[in-house]
Amino acid sequence: MLFGLMAVLTRITTRQGFSAAQIAVVRFAVGLGLSGLWFAARPGTFAPVQHRLLITRGALGGLAAFLYFVALSRIPAGEATLLNNTFPIWATLLASITLHERPTVHIAVGLGLASIGVSLVLRDNAAHIAFGWGELAAIASALLAGGAVTAIRALRATDNAPTIFFAFCLGGLLVSWPFALGSWPAEPTAWAIALIGVGGTSFGAQLLMTQSYGELTVPEAAIWQQLTPVMTYLWAIGLLGEQLALVGAVGVLLGISGVVYASVTARARRRE
Repeated sequence: MLFGLMAVLTRITTRQGFSAAQIAVVRFAVGLGLSGLWFAARPGTFAPVQHRLLITRGALGGLAAFLYFVALSRIPAGEATLLNNTFPIWATLLASITLHERPTVHIAVGLGLASIGVSLVLRDNAAHIAFGWGELAAIASALLAGGAVTAIRALRATDNAPTIFFAFCLGGLLVSWPFALGSWPAEPTAWAIALIGVGGTSFGAQLLMTQSYGELTVPEAAIWQQLTPVMTYLWAIGLLGEQLALVGAVGVLLGISGVVYASVTARARRRE
């Protein structure tokens, strides 16, 4: 839900004068500030263990997020989210090789259902996908994000979610800052949406996602993250006035059904 809201709010801020790099800098700066407050309030929370893997997470995740923001600034939010959301596929492939977490038949069925649902939800955008800079940025973001979430899964064996999130924000800020030079917007409303909306939702979304990778395998988490485009679509209806077509509604139901099916069977398998 939070990732979907962040995508729509990012699209709004780019329409109000923020460049992709500037909104990325705001997002990561807010994340670093909130992380600092968290560490100050709970001493001992910042406890890095696997330093090289944290650097990998920060570099891959930061660059992936920056490229996603570039895509959101150039192409519709639905199209950017659809292309970016292929990252669970790459993450599942990487996890099967590096972490030996191979998807079960039930996971594959659930992922298939969810993917079909996502395609139906975003069919209008998908039908018009070209291969400009926006689309290429979204695809590159997905590939890098697949590596980033695999790193998260490996890190969660030793490092806590706030520490991993801090590495992500630091890496993202270092990647984005050089591209954010130039004039910044002065509209207070745009800044409020960027700081509170994009920064706040990103903080919550990333922290919850990182926490979840301590409980779920990469294939299981990939199923849940197929809901991101569906949530983006639903948020766009409420905030941007887009219409819900019948096929889109069927896609929403299929996406949720895939998640529920895979999650229930995975839970049953863990109990066994």
